[in-house]
Amino acid sequence: MPELSDPIRRFAEIFAQVQRVVLPESTAMVLATASAEGRPSARVVLLKGFDESGFVFYTNLESRKGRELAMNPFAALCFHWPPLEQQVRIEGRIAQVPDTEADAYFASRPRGAQIGAWASRQSRVLATREELEARVKAVEEKFAGAEVPRPPFWSGFRVIPERIEFWQSRISRLHDRTVYVRQNDAWVMEKLYP
Repeated sequence: MPELSDPIRRFAEIFAQVQRVVLPESTAMVLATASAEGRPSARVVLLKGFDESGFVFYTNLESRKGRELAMNPFAALCFHWPPLEQQVRIEGRIAQVPDTEADAYFASRPRGAQIGAWASRQSRVLATREELEARVKAVEEKFAGAEVPRPPFWSGFRVIPERIEFWQSRISRLHDRTVYVRQNDAWVMEKLYP
């Protein structure tokens, strides 16, 4: 693939290839956050959209990642697609998506996932599985016969990219690495040693 001066367009082309390969959870990405003290944590989340303004995922705002993003509004993402031998790393500032965008996405989720968003006290200690099942049952009863609204503690975040790196595997571990760094309103592209 020829290198493009626009990293979002380049990501879109790679992502289209990924969709054609039909990988399980092709939207999976590692999300790294850090506490106010700079202690990192990472987990896999799903990409729910991307465009020039950034890369979007959703979560419980009271979860560990939600709390860390409130304290330290920067994050890193990493996609790895082994069949294509490609990886994309994204770093940037975080912004919460507008309520209208979060509402629209929440409404598109399966009802079970909507119920689960209300029932889960994400990242908090759970004494027994029965406790979670009781919370699910209570939420199902509360919204029986009605649409499930988005919880006020659940929303999306957009990683606004400041740095995007593309990695392509090569023989003898002499990988191709290209990094794009946002400077003012333009992207500066550089090659990196493997």
